[in-house]
Amino acid sequence: MKRFYQDAAVVAVESGFEIRLDGRPVRTPARAPLALPTQGLAEAIAEEWRAQGDTVDPRSMPFTGLANGAIDQIAPNSGSFAAGIARYAESDLLCYRAEGPAELIAREAAAWDPLLEWATTRYDVAFRVTQGIVPVAQPTETLERLAAAVAVLDPFTLAGLSTLVTLSGSLVCGLAVVEGGHDADLIWTASEIDEAWEVEQWGEDKEAAARSAQRRNEFAMARAFCEMARA
Repeated sequence: MKRFYQDAAVVAVESGFEIRLDGRPVRTPARAPLALPTQGLAEAIAEEWRAQGDTVDPRSMPFTGLANGAIDQIAPNSGSFAAGIARYAESDLLCYRAEGPAELIAREAAAWDPLLEWATTRYDVAFRVTQGIVPVAQPTETLERLAAAVAVLDPFTLAGLSTLVTLSGSLVCGLAVVEGGHDADLIWTASEIDEAWEVEQWGEDKEAAARSAQRRNEFAMARAFCEMARA
């Protein structure tokens, strides 16, 4: 799409902070006003619009895309959307450990046990951990409490959390970034332990390395989005 505006600005309104292009409000794909909950998030999105060249490329506007999703897709159905994210607790990555070798088992334990311990204390839950890929049922109370923790989050935080969880394969990892004050880079590294091990053993081609870098960047963007939405 050809760029059709000169400047992007943030304007405080009753519903939050709107992005305006040459004075006209930006609208989502569903034609709702692009109203953000915090000034910081609004400024970051306005900067994405300012940074566009002669054409507007949505692929270079991750914050705008997440905000559109929060407004158009999540807000009208936040309960069902939150429930979909919470289901990741049924097969959380951190509960499925390698059967060998010993070094990989030790790496997983060193990175994943502290995250499970944090979630155990934070939400007063218990986890069942297994080796291998045979499914293990988590306690019903654990699933209910984690689902309740997700259900109270606002649509913008849910938008970022969804990306964090789907990329890492772990609800605990996502919640640790959003609620726990953990280092997002360390959590991403923890979620990629198995992949990193495979690379050490067999090497990595350029395409796989590029995909890994892209996923890491998307994880970092989702973390930043959540932080700005809640600031």
